[in-house]
Amino acid sequence: MGRVEGKVAFITGAARGQGRAHAVRLAQEGADIIAVDIDEQVETSLCPTARAADLAETVQLVEELDRRIVARTADVRDLAALQGVVAEGVAEFGRLDVVCANAGIASAGLTWKLDERTWQEMIDINLTGVWKTIRATVPTMIEQGNGGSVILTSSTAGLNAFANLGHYVAAKHGVTGLMRTLSVELAPLGIRCNSVHPTTVDTPMINNSAGYHLFTGNPDADRAFAAPHMTAINAMKIPWVEAVDVANAVLFLASDESRYVTGTTQMIDAGATAPFKIPHG
Repeated sequence: MGRVEGKVAFITGAARGQGRAHAVRLAQEGADIIAVDIDEQVETSLCPTARAADLAETVQLVEELDRRIVARTADVRDLAALQGVVAEGVAEFGRLDVVCANAGIASAGLTWKLDERTWQEMIDINLTGVWKTIRATVPTMIEQGNGGSVILTSSTAGLNAFANLGHYVAAKHGVTGLMRTLSVELAPLGIRCNSVHPTTVDTPMINNSAGYHLFTGNPDADRAFAAPHMTAINAMKIPWVEAVDVANAVLFLASDESRYVTGTTQMIDAGATAPFKIPHG
């Protein structure tokens, strides 16, 4: 599936979770990696955000696969920092073929009760941060003239509505719209753009006490208590998918096997977006 031998991939949010899975999966299939993640706490995030030590673990995993990696701490809200990392990575590897705009946070609250900071940090990271990633990378891909693949991490919330997540839903719908526009703009240049739309994923963003509270309404919920509640989201009888399941979709979209696939919403959702679901027995 999806060899990416000799390609170079730029990945945001690469220190943990889905971003780390993307880095490792692409490296397994022959890619070199430019990895970026934050090194500070985003105060409105439901869970602890990444640190440099987390990114160092990603570096170790990629290097154990005998692939090269340039990893730097940077905030996707900082365009100049992203541009600097891109320049450094391209200077090291000589090219840029794949962009995975994956960085994101989660927080919750009734839409009309959200404080301004919670709303703004969500939009700044989960939507504007995706645009800044595009702004920092796509000009290089265009200048190279070799085409390429841009993959934006959206969500089932980029296609459907979820109560208590109005700001997250708005950001992820925005990512979907951004993908569709980019697919039209970049197609004549041989650059494809698609989005991935996971259901709940077994990563630190979801599997934490605040996440369990969000999905169950019980402030004392743990993983075992939350699992059946989260299973109810999906048509398949599972509470969450694994990060590698999303990474496998990213690998396909990054590879030449998807050379004519653009403008699509690739769902890894266990049937969560299906209009009708058979109740679990």
